[in-house]
Amino acid sequence: MTAQESGTTTAGTGALRERLLASLVTARDRTTLLTSCVEDPDLTAQHSPLMSPLVWDLAHIGNQEELWLLRNVGGREAMRPDIDVLYDAFEHPRSERPSLPLLPPEEARKYAAEVRGRALDLLEGADFEGGTRLTEAGFAFGMIAQHEQQHDETMLITHQLRTGPTALTAPPHDPVPPYTGPAEVRVPGGPFTMGTSTEPWALDNERPAHVREVAPYWIDTVPVTNAAYQAFIADGGYDTERWWTPEGWAHVRRNSLKAPLYWRREGHQWLRRRFGVTEVVPPEEPVLHVCWYEADAYARWAGRRLPTEAEWEKAARHDPVTGRSTRYPWGDADPGPEHANLGQRHLSPAPVGSYPAGESPLGVRQLIGDVWEWTSSDLEPYPGFAAFPYREYSEVFFGPDYKIMRGGSFAVDAVACRGTFRNWDYPIRRQIFAGFRTARSESA
Repeated sequence: MTAQESGTTTAGTGALRERLLASLVTARDRTTLLTSCVEDPDLTAQHSPLMSPLVWDLAHIGNQEELWLLRNVGGREAMRPDIDVLYDAFEHPRSERPSLPLLPPEEARKYAAEVRGRALDLLEGADFEGGTRLTEAGFAFGMIAQHEQQHDETMLITHQLRTGPTALTAPPHDPVPPYTGPAEVRVPGGPFTMGTSTEPWALDNERPAHVREVAPYWIDTVPVTNAAYQAFIADGGYDTERWWTPEGWAHVRRNSLKAPLYWRREGHQWLRRRFGVTEVVPPEEPVLHVCWYEADAYARWAGRRLPTEAEWEKAARHDPVTGRSTRYPWGDADPGPEHANLGQRHLSPAPVGSYPAGESPLGVRQLIGDVWEWTSSDLEPYPGFAAFPYREYSEVFFGPDYKIMRGGSFAVDAVACRGTFRNWDYPIRRQIFAGFRTARSESA
């Protein structure tokens, strides 16, 4: 059992408090960067009907922190009960949020800062043992850090959608030699432990741990690259109905899809727009900004399929030597910069084959970071699922409307990314930082 898994028993209350403080501060530093790199008109504008104005996300972050930490954990009176309905994500769809009487940027900043100051005071004296489920091992504080980082990723998506001068920069990736390893890895059949009952900040849809039986299969060693996806396009992939599900084909025809979002053809080259910069599509990077239908069609074209969620998790967590499931592909240690491309350190996926220190015991690479990976699975509860602390986090989304993504992207912080973490979205979504890898059954 790791220090994080054992909560206060091993790590100690002081160490847990420091971990929570660091997670909250890291999230707020990123929020500040994402909301201070543009002028106020860009904060209040809606850059796409798919996304909220940046200023809505900023005040929503503060409102959720007030609700769960100050009110629910601390028992404090509401600071701004009048704005609760404005920042309830289920009350107003994103397309309607610009018409609401939102807090202006400076007021939103002050509100979020005041909430944070009070929350840190609460953290200083919080009791992590013998309290409620919200306070046990600091769950509520960890949940809020994850929530803020998830909205930071959402705001980064908005930055990618916005037009105008470049507002964000990040260093390029270190050069790596071209990947020449095996194209696929065999994952042995048999049972493995999926999900978790011990990760203290795991969210309700990751719980509980349970045994899954998986038949032997093969999975791509690295995510599908831009170069490989260009071959699909060149072979008429978007014009060949047999590669697509009926729903996918209708979506392609209806929206005249011809390439991933932000790509355009110029002469013999594919170009892309990335955070305000137009550049040649790097052939060695994982393909990005494709919807589930596109990922599924590519897999069919390649004579393969998308992995199931269970297959993805077994490839990422199962150690065939010990038979146990680890927290991450590389083991139980928290992610370091050598393991994965996380936390907006860069503004693009790393070339495939990067981060060899982060590969799984079976030799599968880049399962964490770089791009969210579409799976073939719908979002469904695990056996024994119990909603906590509110139904709207997961339960209301269960069903066939949403497809599961795994692994996290370069835009995900480590606090909101682990081997059990589950993400989901509609199969038409392309603005998210999603790519994929393919699999095949052993008998195929």
